[in-house]
Amino acid sequence: MTNVCNCENNGNNNVCKCLRLGDKAPDFVAVTTHGTTKFSDYCKDHWVILFSHPADFTPVCTTEFLGFAQKQDEFDKRNVKLMGLSIDSVYSHIAWVRQIEKNSGMKIKFPIIADLSTKVARAYGMLHENISEVHAVRTVFIIDTKMTIRMNLTYPMSVGRNIDEIIRIIDALQLVDKESISTPANWKMGDSVIISPPQTVDEAEKRIHEGHEECTDWFLCKKKV
Repeated sequence: MTNVCNCENNGNNNVCKCLRLGDKAPDFVAVTTHGTTKFSDYCKDHWVILFSHPADFTPVCTTEFLGFAQKQDEFDKRNVKLMGLSIDSVYSHIAWVRQIEKNSGMKIKFPIIADLSTKVARAYGMLHENISEVHAVRTVFIIDTKMTIRMNLTYPMSVGRNIDEIIRIIDALQLVDKESISTPANWKMGDSVIISPPQTVDEAEKRIHEGHEECTDWFLCKKKV
């Protein structure tokens, strides 16, 4: 995963701070469509998806917001809140949300940050100057209940996000935390998971004879959970 970096010019040098998996999510206070919000308060006792989009009243972004809205119940089941962001005014956000709701009949229940100062976008590395200096790229952060960054993805401006894949990642992260296992490629809820591999020769020998139904080799055994 590429590091998400916030770079600022300091005299003759560029100073870059990179957000990495396992880092604490930067806290902030921002104006949103649900009022002024402190991010740490919003995150309290919840997982959060913080995502940016390039601009209001644009076609790809509109389809993404509809995609998130259509899956709102699925996010609620998983104790996940959503929060959007773009470098537009709160008035633009309100007008765009109202238009989406009018045209689709879907309710946009999550807040959208009005980041005109680009403060939040820069803190989270959502501005990629080689692409645009005035629009955020399509970045997704999954943040857990401890405000720890567990996943980030960055999509090109012309490519819409896969909401089902974001839900799949949340399912995997929450299951890994609960069961201390790993998930294989293309895993989805209900599939077999990977048992933690042995750490010693004796454990490896024992694993072979444990009788797991799905054992390719001593280091790759699966089970149902």
